[in-house]
Amino acid sequence: MAFLIVLAALAFLMFVAYRGYSVILFAPVAALGAVLLTDPSLVAPMFTGLFMDRMVGFLKLYFPVFLLGAVFGKLIEVSGFSKSIVAATIRLFGAQRAMLSIVAVCALLTYGGVSLFVVVFAVYPFAAELFRQSDIPKRLIPGTIALGAFTFTMDALPGTPQIQNIIPTTFFGTDSWAAPVLGTLGGVFILVVGLVYLESRRRKAAAAGEGYAGDAPLVNEPAAFAGSALAHPLVAILPLVLVGVANKLFTDWIPRLYGDSHSFTPAVIGDAAPVVQEVSRVAAIWAVQGALLVGILTVLAFAWKPVIASFAEGTKTAIGGALLAAMNTASEYGFGAVIAALPGFLVVANALGAIPDPLVNEAFTVTALAGITGSASGGMSIALAAMADTFIANANAAGIPMEVLHRVASMASGGMDTLPHNGAVITLLAVTGLTHRQAYKDIFAITIIKTLAVFVVIGLFYAFGVV
Repeated sequence: MAFLIVLAALAFLMFVAYRGYSVILFAPVAALGAVLLTDPSLVAPMFTGLFMDRMVGFLKLYFPVFLLGAVFGKLIEVSGFSKSIVAATIRLFGAQRAMLSIVAVCALLTYGGVSLFVVVFAVYPFAAELFRQSDIPKRLIPGTIALGAFTFTMDALPGTPQIQNIIPTTFFGTDSWAAPVLGTLGGVFILVVGLVYLESRRRKAAAAGEGYAGDAPLVNEPAAFAGSALAHPLVAILPLVLVGVANKLFTDWIPRLYGDSHSFTPAVIGDAAPVVQEVSRVAAIWAVQGALLVGILTVLAFAWKPVIASFAEGTKTAIGGALLAAMNTASEYGFGAVIAALPGFLVVANALGAIPDPLVNEAFTVTALAGITGSASGGMSIALAAMADTFIANANAAGIPMEVLHRVASMASGGMDTLPHNGAVITLLAVTGLTHRQAYKDIFAITIIKTLAVFVVIGLFYAFGVV
């Protein structure tokens, strides 16, 4: 019964998300409904002490990233930089390679350490302009961005600084470059199969005579460039490059500047207790925030006139989008925390632990918990915190290196995490102005491809012993 309650809560949230209802409203309804059916006395304590605590904690850490990312994307749009880069891309690659171009831009930003959510805000203006000029249906944009940002550069390619590739290091004693051959092969598989799928979708739409607008009204379209001349493409791409470079530099500099922790007194009158900040927990977030500020200032420096002309209205729109995206994702975070605290979740974890093969066991466990919680990092953290010792013991008995455990866990976390209730999926659809009905089919296809890639990697290890 406990398992059915968890399953019902998950199914209900996916259903309402797919039907277009607000996750901000229905994530607590789904979570607390499950609590009500499990132990009614815990509804109020779970809501305040767990759901709201995790939700607010997420906003405290990540809302500035959402806000700065949205403003950066809006400035890239109104400055004409997106149009300049798109025009250069079409000249260089041709209009028919729009999808490859967007995947490449997303991949470069993600592998450079830029947050997945920031990539969505920053790349959407490019994607919308490029797809419009190439007359490719707008509904294919989310699947294209998902392939570039949510897959191979998030957890497969060795060395990626995304959190999904960092979490396993603390459990297995590895580093971010673990299993470089397997990770690269898995990444190539995802990229090639994903591009083939998206191209088939584009060809089918073209054969049916479907253009950019499709049958539905366009929503959240980037504003038209109001300036007289476009910037040079190298100038236009400079802010994106600087965001990646600054993120890397700040990631290295901040711990050196502040150390492991930093404290200050929050008042000059009285005996207020000092505020102690654990820098190691927020250094990556500070680095992204600083990098986005560098990007924003760069756009202002090179495109002051067109930006300042529409800055007030443009930033209002960006702030509204950032609030919606952050609240959606934070609600999902609270939902995952509540579901993970229910007895039915333990039933799922124990059942998954009965799978005999060590790597298949780990893959199924991590991707299933990521799917249930709607979070790659959240599901993997729960799975490894509960079962890492078992995974390690089984792997040692079978002669499997820790590097392989790392890569399988990382890639599996980015498998079924992108179900309809996933925060990144909801953010992506909100930013692009599309619904689950219009665009989720392609996101789900990419989800299946990246989940399949995990088992391709496991098969390659067992077949050839490559690491």
